[in-house]
Amino acid sequence: MAAKPAFATGAQVEHPKFGPGSVMTCTDQHIVIKFDESGERKFVLEIALPSIKKIDRQPPADKKRASKKKAAAPAAAAN
Repeated sequence: MAAKPAFATGAQVEHPKFGPGSVMTCTDQHIVIKFDESGERKFVLEIALPSIKKIDRQPPADKKRASKKKAAAPAAAAN
């Protein structure tokens, strides 16, 4: 029978180097955290567990990237 993961998906955590983030996945071997400032990072759970602390906060709203509209290609000059 598999053991319960250390952190649930979506849990809010903080790492001393990378700051606050949200748990994406957590297994008995690895944890993937999406940090607010530095993106997704994957850690070996046994090594990272002592430095990851659960925090009480609302998950940040997903930032939507502003899409850049491509400028229309200039019309070819009629000769």
